[in-house]
Amino acid sequence: MFKRIAIMVIVLLWSGLAFAAHPLITDDTGTQGKGRFQFELNGGYSNDNGNKETEVNTILSAGLRDNIDLVITAPYLFQNIEDGSSEDGISDIGIEMKWRFYEKDGLSFALKPGIILPTGNENKGLGDGKTSYSLFFIATKEIEPLTIDLNLGYIKNRKDLRDIWHYSLAGEYRVTKPLRIVANIGGETNPDKESDINPAFLLGGIIYSVNENFDVDCGIKAGLPKQRLITQSLQV
Repeated sequence: MFKRIAIMVIVLLWSGLAFAAHPLITDDTGTQGKGRFQFELNGGYSNDNGNKETEVNTILSAGLRDNIDLVITAPYLFQNIEDGSSEDGISDIGIEMKWRFYEKDGLSFALKPGIILPTGNENKGLGDGKTSYSLFFIATKEIEPLTIDLNLGYIKNRKDLRDIWHYSLAGEYRVTKPLRIVANIGGETNPDKESDINPAFLLGGIIYSVNENFDVDCGIKAGLPKQRLITQSLQV
């Protein structure tokens, strides 16, 4: 796996309904609703000892039913290697389905299985060359003006590395109708079998709803001390 330190992420979000909005990493149980769509465009930049990568994700969510979404993510990578070479092209496409199976008194549960297709060129470092899959359990509790989200997930590694177990918790506080303050903490197992240091993060930010179809957000993400590194990201 490409070990990297993310130093900047710029996000543009256009959505009919903004549920698990940036800058949060943790998803919530919200769905688009039958016949509704969400289009999302986000990008990220990372630098690992001179190996630079820019990733642009195009994400489309479609409401199949009121409680079921189909989500397709198509990433495009630009890579600049320390030796001066560069590559760019489409990476591995992800397909997920979110199913909210329980909802009562502000508490809801959902499952989100997914598959990652080997559409990127493995020889150019744009993909992993193998099909992978994941499964996430999502819980959301709404206590106005506070919303709490929990994610527990499993990701099958596509290479000869350790499979990944993910956990994260997010909180969202609505200050005013358009303004929300958010915080996020979480981590996952390290895919490197030779390392006993598991990546973890802490994130804080704000989300401002210009109107019901357009959100602007920004946040700062940092690696926790046990990682012995500093990870910062800016999202707008």
